[in-house]
Amino acid sequence: MIEVRFQAEKQNGQIVGGTISAPTLSEAREKVKILCVQNNLKLISIEKKKTFIYKVRRGKETPITGEQKAYTKAEVEEIFNKLGYEIISIQPKLLEFEAKPSHSDILMFVKITGEMLEQNLSYGEILNFMINDTSNKVLKETLKDINNELKRGADGEQVFMKYQKIFGRFTAFMLGLASKSGNMAQIYKATAKFLERSLEFKKNLRSALITPSVTVLLLIVTTIWYVGYIFPATAKMFQRFGAELPPLTATTLIFSDFIQAYFWLLFILFMIPLISAIYYFRTEKGKVEFNRLLLKIPILGDIIHKTLIEIFSRVFYTIYSGAAENITPIRIAAEAVDNLYFEKQIKEVSLPLMVKKGIGISEALAASGVFTETALSRYRAGEETGNVKEAAIQLANYYETETVHKMKVFLDWVQIIIAMFILIVMIYLTLVSAETAVIQPKRPGVDYILQYLINLLY
Repeated sequence: MIEVRFQAEKQNGQIVGGTISAPTLSEAREKVKILCVQNNLKLISIEKKKTFIYKVRRGKETPITGEQKAYTKAEVEEIFNKLGYEIISIQPKLLEFEAKPSHSDILMFVKITGEMLEQNLSYGEILNFMINDTSNKVLKETLKDINNELKRGADGEQVFMKYQKIFGRFTAFMLGLASKSGNMAQIYKATAKFLERSLEFKKNLRSALITPSVTVLLLIVTTIWYVGYIFPATAKMFQRFGAELPPLTATTLIFSDFIQAYFWLLFILFMIPLISAIYYFRTEKGKVEFNRLLLKIPILGDIIHKTLIEIFSRVFYTIYSGAAENITPIRIAAEAVDNLYFEKQIKEVSLPLMVKKGIGISEALAASGVFTETALSRYRAGEETGNVKEAAIQLANYYETETVHKMKVFLDWVQIIIAMFILIVMIYLTLVSAETAVIQPKRPGVDYILQYLINLLY
């Protein structure tokens, strides 16, 4: 997050100021301008909070170096002067780009915090411990800022939502909710469970789709390169000596000649649909369509679909507090599944029906078209018994067990299929190579002499 400090002048000449945070500097400037227009203020200045690299020394001690965030160099100098340090140098950091904390870093923070809360440690003590123990600089600085703001009495939900680009929207919402809750440990543990399942789901999806696709693509490219450029050099050498090529070698040579003759045409025909698809799926409409198509993949689509319902139900269970307040839990749970099509159907179909027509949860979820009959029957039973929350966690646990088992079986089959594909390609290349080894080229010199002798005799 980018933080800026601004100064503005009221109509009576009074100088006022404040700070604004936003994901980018341009967004922060835009927020300041809107604020000034709304309050009839004349903007004087906008200063971005920067990182300064310092080198200071106290007395004859060894100089120490570090980083300090501030709006101006003078502020950093003032801090060290008050602490009695001799300033050797203070320079703005030229490149402030630092890697965001990984999904695993966030999970570790949430999980450890939940466990320490169960041991009745104060939240301030836990944050200090995590600040000292966290290796990722961005997460460390973020926790420092959160700790300082909470100590100043800032609203916990607003503080965490300010850093949603670091934690993720759902995680930031849950941690902010926990700061106001009487049971922080339970919410942190539930959030950690969600993050674990989300991380496991993405890892499995990568193993099921990305890794096999890359493996197959590289193998195909390597085979085409061998057949198109390496193999012809050997096969055509035998042709020049008048050797008769075996069927497989002859067919492969024809394919090789075709590739060489129409390489750029084939390349263009392959790249145009690929680039078009990438461009389309990067648009807002395309992203939704891509997420919809994921659910239609044979076998894997069913696993993905049920995993999304599991995540939805788990999040819904965590923040649902009763029938009087069910819009917010459904909206947050829809956002947490990280599937734009699933989210869109719930937000644009289910929620409007609940708000405008006052229909129940199960009926509204059925209208979205993204829930299975099993899921709808559980929510319907929960409504009838007045225990929707328990129905949600039962459904989540059931689908977790089912999808974990099915995903494991699916990944095993993917590995077998990839191994078989590699085996077939290797057998083909081996057969082609073996054929070239037994080709008997004619010997032009011997044939010429024999023909000459025959001509002399007759």
